Order: sequence, then structure tokens, then C-alpha cells
Amino acid sequence: MHNKVVFQTAKALHRRGAPVLRFNFRGVGLSEGIYDRGQGERDDARVAIDYLAREFPHAPVLAAGFSFGSLVALRVGSEDSRVSKLIGLGIPVNDSDVAFLAASTKPKLIVHAGNDQYGSRDKIEAAFATLAEPKQLVIVEGADHFFTGKLDRVAAAIHEWLAEMFPATVARAD
Repeated sequence: MHNKVVFQTAKALHRRGAPVLRFNFRGVGLSEGIYDRGQGERDDARVAIDYLAREFPHAPVLAAGFSFGSLVALRVGSEDSRVSKLIGLGIPVNDSDVAFLAASTKPKLIVHAGNDQYGSRDKIEAAFATLAEPKQLVIVEGADHFFTGKLDRVAAAIHEWLAEMFPATVARAD
């Protein structure tokens, strides 16, 4: 919840006027529970979507996540009809299957580091090729999994994509 990538993503979404909810999965930080290999964490994400949909009934719901969180957000977001758009950052494709995302016709932004140690360029490009449109892949060259020194490029990719998705909105100043 507090790492640089999650913070910058939340900030970029907020600047475009989207309600943002960052949370820890079960067993992380001061959260109760224990790691559940993605099963219980999907329940955590569903509860978060329930909350956002209830508190902001007229706002579009986007599901976004980083690393392990991207797998959870993309899976839950692709299945939930209330979620209109999906953002995955640093998807750990070296050890994960993203076939569940292939049939989703929701707009998808995938932001990936050129030197991601958990998701090789070949594997993310192969996975991306299987995804239904609309989709966009942004490779941040020279970045590691945490986009060290390149977070401005991550924020820019999100801003540009959101401007295309929501052209009537204006970015807020920081």
C-alpha cells in the first residue's frame, strides 16, 4: 500500500478525479488474516470494490494493482461488471498465468518495466498479444520491477491513458 509504485498510481488516478482506495491484503502490515495464495486476497479486492461502488455510485470503478496486486486486481476487475477499466503494473508473468484476462473486453492498460526481474519482456509481450482489445502496453525502458528512477514515466503513461478514456475530465494540480 505504501510502496512508490502504488502511491504514484493512486496519485495519478486521483489527479484525473477518480476516487482512490489503497489497502493492504490480508496479513500485510497491520491487516488481519494470513496470506491466502490469491484466493482470500481476491475476496479483499471484492470488498474494496463493494465499498467504492457504494460510496461513489456515480463514479466509474477502475481496478488497478502492482505486482501480485496486479494479478488480483485484473482478475477481480475483469469478472466484476461494476469495474469499467483495468490497470496492471509490473505483472509477474514469469511465474503467473494471465490467461483469465484474454477474454476481457474492458479497456486495459499494462505498464511494465523493461528490465522487470519478475516479468520478462518476452513473456509480457506474449501475454499481451493474447488479450482482447481494447488494450495498451507501455514498456518503461531501463526500469526494474519497482520502476526505480522511472516513476515519472509510469505516472505519465497512466495520465495519458486516462485522458484518452475520460476526455472530458481535467487533471488536477498536485
